[in-house]
Amino acid sequence: MQARKPLSLVLIAALLSFGGPAAHAIGEDEYLQPEEAFQYTATADENTVTVEWRAAKGYYLYKKRMGLAAATSGVTVGEPVYPKGESHEDEFFGEQEVFRNTFKVTAPLKGARAGETIALKLKWQGCADAGLCYPPSVWDANVKVVSASAAAVASAAGAFDDAAAELAGDDEFLPVDQAFALTGEALSVNNIQLNWRIHDGYYLYKDRIKVEPAGDTKAIGALVLPKGENHHDEYFGDQEVYRQSVDATFSVPPSDAKTVEVKVTYQGCADAGLCYPPETKTISISLEDAPPATPVATDGSGGYVSEQDSYAEKIKNGNLFLVLLSFFGAGLLLAFTPCVLPMVPILSGIIAGSGAHVTTRRSFMLSLSYVLGMAFTYTAAGIAAGAIGQGFNLQATFNQPWIITLFSLLFVMLAASMLGLFTIEMPGFIQTRLSSKSNEQQAGTYLGVGVMGALSALIVSACVAPPLIAALTVISQTGDVVRGGLSLFVMSLGMGTPLLLVGASAGKLLPRAGAWMDTVKNLFAVLFLAVAAWMLSRIVPKWAVLLLWAVPAFVLAWVLLRAAFKSAPARNTSRALGVAAGIYGVSLLVGVFLGGTNPLTPIPQLAAKVTHLEFKRFKTVADLEREVAAASAAGKPVMVDFYADWCVSCIEMEHKTFTVAEVQDALKDTVLLQADVTANDEEDKKLYAYFKIVGPPTIAFYGVDGTERRNFRVVGFMEAAEFAAVVRQAVVAPATSNTP
Repeated sequence: MQARKPLSLVLIAALLSFGGPAAHAIGEDEYLQPEEAFQYTATADENTVTVEWRAAKGYYLYKKRMGLAAATSGVTVGEPVYPKGESHEDEFFGEQEVFRNTFKVTAPLKGARAGETIALKLKWQGCADAGLCYPPSVWDANVKVVSASAAAVASAAGAFDDAAAELAGDDEFLPVDQAFALTGEALSVNNIQLNWRIHDGYYLYKDRIKVEPAGDTKAIGALVLPKGENHHDEYFGDQEVYRQSVDATFSVPPSDAKTVEVKVTYQGCADAGLCYPPETKTISISLEDAPPATPVATDGSGGYVSEQDSYAEKIKNGNLFLVLLSFFGAGLLLAFTPCVLPMVPILSGIIAGSGAHVTTRRSFMLSLSYVLGMAFTYTAAGIAAGAIGQGFNLQATFNQPWIITLFSLLFVMLAASMLGLFTIEMPGFIQTRLSSKSNEQQAGTYLGVGVMGALSALIVSACVAPPLIAALTVISQTGDVVRGGLSLFVMSLGMGTPLLLVGASAGKLLPRAGAWMDTVKNLFAVLFLAVAAWMLSRIVPKWAVLLLWAVPAFVLAWVLLRAAFKSAPARNTSRALGVAAGIYGVSLLVGVFLGGTNPLTPIPQLAAKVTHLEFKRFKTVADLEREVAAASAAGKPVMVDFYADWCVSCIEMEHKTFTVAEVQDALKDTVLLQADVTANDEEDKKLYAYFKIVGPPTIAFYGVDGTERRNFRVVGFMEAAEFAAVVRQAVVAPATSNTP
């Protein structure tokens, strides 16, 4: 620091005494006025305010004495960002960071609108090397706010003009269109690609590339760009840039438009030192000869292939014997899921209700009638759905509230009969209408049992699984009813195999006539009541579900407490279980008043805390397209879940898969949409047709470009760990243009 003059020492002493130095020495004209020593220019857009300071030669500003604030109501200025200053040892303030010459200060701006004028407060304090320190001051500045895009263009244009002037007469730099040649093409009718061919020695900034709709194009998806190379820029700091060539893609919503018109903005530089101003072009891409919107990789060429697509490929091209064997195995696995397990108590109750003298042969034939009724129904419904096309869902048709209510009442009447509320010989209109040959109970006739199996397949076991979807896909796409239908029939037999085992063993396991046989029949009556409660829980309010389950709980308590057992241990065990069933029934009633909805944990205050996914529901195809476009514009992937109250696997996914932390973590940045197709109305059928699906549960994924990753579709129940792995792949998978 230069030696100070005596006058300056006096002025600084005054500063320390009175809170600030004098402006300058009277009579000493070698010091500039503050407005001449420290000039500034302030500019602002909606997001940023910039103050460019120019300190005269021999003068400097203290960083710690500077500040920036808004004086307009509703407008706020954030923390200013200063460049790095130079270190300066001050005689009185110690080591300080100061600014000389020209420098810029920027700060975030909130509440400002383009076109209005805002008031700013500029705080500063500086000194002259010759010895004078100016007092701390606050200057008022009025700034007109411009749009952010206009500010960017003006800033870059100024930089370009400076560079052009500096390089005047030098013809080594290419025109912008030659340095960065831009073209566009349609990869499909809803997927557009932009390409830049970048000349050697030039590069594009990644974060300066922007695309927005123009003309008649109203909406586009988020721009997807590859990772660039790291580049340190003298002015912009660390940046990602592209050299040689770069492809960028974005999606457009389905429409009848023949062209897509977009406005593309980009900016690049030459290694030799020239930076071009932001370039904006409006380009039109023709969709006339573009491939259809089929961005799915299903050809097995190294991409993920869903389970249903794998099964479909086997049906179409595999060895028929091996195909049928694999579908029988798939059906056998489905037999141990909630889709089929409810049929076990139904069939067991039918056999138990057919009389005390049931033989092994008769029980097996009853089971076979039940399984064949179920198998023929699955096959016929599948062939019809495949032939008619999407939107036809026989299970959805049979799961209307009135049909579920009637079928549940049938089980209640069967339970009442087995509890002895009326005798088997008593003529009943439901039993006699299904069999014209006798007045026996419906469950005791082969025809009645076959009808029961058919209805159970449609109402009780309302499930969609990958093998079923595969068979329907083959039937609908190839018309091969034989291979598709045989696959469905064999799968149904696999599902019914455990039921046949129940029938084969029932004749030996069921006791003969007596008090014990009456107890067994009563227990099967409880199972019938449980099936009725389970079915009605699909259509009643959630609070009423606990009331429904309280009925079989109290009946079970009554049956066990009055059961006749010869041995004391058996009687004590039965009574203990009866008391437990009664306590459970009471807890269900208490749970109703405490807000419980889950019969497995009726007291919500005692249940473990479970976090459920929060879905946004949509109803129509237009709703879906709007939500996907909005998510794409925000740069987020989408998961679409098809749900129905009568769908067993949907509820299983909701409680066993979607509640797992691993799944929720995989979906944390994903927009969650859900279509409730319980009503199976016309809008629901349009959604089926749009996605070309049969029904729920079906889960689809969209990438950030707004294009569905169809090969990642999930059909049927999937365990949490496996589902989380699919999610992690689906949300980052690139779109392709292969035919599904």
